[in-house]
Amino acid sequence: MADEGEKKSKKQARKIHGYYEIKESKLERKRKNCPKCGPGVFLGEHSDRSSCGKCGYTEWKKK
Repeated sequence: MADEGEKKSKKQARKIHGYYEIKESKLERKRKNCPKCGPGVFLGEHSDRSSCGKCGYTEWKKK
């Protein structure tokens, strides 16, 4: 009976394999890294900015 009201959240797996590309047997990153957090933390791409989800660093894109 306890299962009726409970909802399980379904997390979507991050598609990290889309952030990298293999060129000439070297791994190349497609997105920018956060300058504050360091390598391994990517900036999220938005229409007008790139922002870090971890520390909040934001780079605004020029028009």
